Amino acid sequence: MRWLHAVRVAAFRLPRSGVRPLNRTFYTTAIMATDAKKAKQGGKPAGILERLNNGEVVVGDGGFVFALEKRGYVKAGPWTPEATVENPEAVIQLHREFLRAGSDVMQTFTFYASDDKLENRGNIDPKKMTGYNVNDSACKIARQVASEGDALVAGGVSQTPTYLSGKGKEHTQAEFRKQMKVFKENNVDFMIAEYFEHVEEAEWAVEVCKEIDKPVACCLCIGPDGDLHGVSTAECAVKLAKAGSDIIGVNCHFDPDTSLAALRKMKAGLEEAGLKAHLMIQPLAYHTPDVNPQGFIDLPEFPFALEPRVCTRWEIQKYAREAYEMGVRYIGGCCGFEPYHIRAISEELAAERGFLPAASDKHAPWGDGLRLHTKPWVRARARRSYWENLKPGTGRPFSAGLSAPDSWGVTAGNKELLQKSDATTDSELKDLFQHSKE
Repeated sequence: MRWLHAVRVAAFRLPRSGVRPLNRTFYTTAIMATDAKKAKQGGKPAGILERLNNGEVVVGDGGFVFALEKRGYVKAGPWTPEATVENPEAVIQLHREFLRAGSDVMQTFTFYASDDKLENRGNIDPKKMTGYNVNDSACKIARQVASEGDALVAGGVSQTPTYLSGKGKEHTQAEFRKQMKVFKENNVDFMIAEYFEHVEEAEWAVEVCKEIDKPVACCLCIGPDGDLHGVSTAECAVKLAKAGSDIIGVNCHFDPDTSLAALRKMKAGLEEAGLKAHLMIQPLAYHTPDVNPQGFIDLPEFPFALEPRVCTRWEIQKYAREAYEMGVRYIGGCCGFEPYHIRAISEELAAERGFLPAASDKHAPWGDGLRLHTKPWVRARARRSYWENLKPGTGRPFSAGLSAPDSWGVTAGNKELLQKSDATTDSELKDLFQHSKE
């Protein structure tokens, strides 16, 4: 039999002081989480809706494009996932780290993997690399790692240049169907349609996802003010439910606090309409209180200077608790979320889940491992109250606390968003530089 972990639930129910006796004894419960869940399905992991219907917490994974860009496997700008073909070992390793941190879902690294996006602005040569190859490799990688634990595989689609260029429903859904063919062939466990700024495109994506007869989750990258065409956040949730989405939520573009505020509006909208759907949330791991409805991509620090805004592990634990208490049961992260952030979610909800992730073997709760440090002032930080109340400094004298978003106001339907396969020319860049000065 395969034992997942000896759970130390008592360690995650510390008093506010965070101090325990030196001769502490943990109440441990050995569980066989993997075997128990698989037994429900005759040796197969329980499905996503079965888990959520049973009230189980499902921990998502973190951000791939930002993490792999920092590691040298993704190109900033296109943010496309050709690494699944060029450097599959890098993608496997990141999946594996999220699994070790407690992720229940291995989402295929197929963000921006539609053919039109892969070929957009001269990013890749379609004769050398196809969307089919990228998506197929992503599915096989996700399944390989998922099989190492109790994880499910979710296929993923996201917004398309075809929609932003105003080519309409037929052409946009044709792009989604190319990917759906691969997901069906690889028998993914469920689908996630995510990162949609416009609920209209998200509805179209959900319709196509439903065609392969799998559960569908859909996340918009919007905040409390609604989508970029002015549809309210509450109405967006209603539209997604009516389109057939089983799980509804938000991801990316906004920090945990803002995303939670948006999800509250979605929840209220669904309740008022008498509709039911499970809720999910996968926000940024960056603080973004100063953004406009476009989200963090409008911040002047995007994408290469966001590090001062990174959430601490303790802030992520707070976010996980607030999401859980709000009734959200699918809790994960997007850009900026590293494996240690996912571990923080898993640790915060360890009592509810009944186990700790493997990565917690090297991480004592609330800094307790610091009691082994050589310096006494560092040992004094081995307590919850210290880390929970810390206000981290930036290390940059007189650095600004907030920024002024660019606020160009460009979205689907504007000529500036007309997509093309040729790379942006120097002349076109000069026009953009001039615009940014205005």
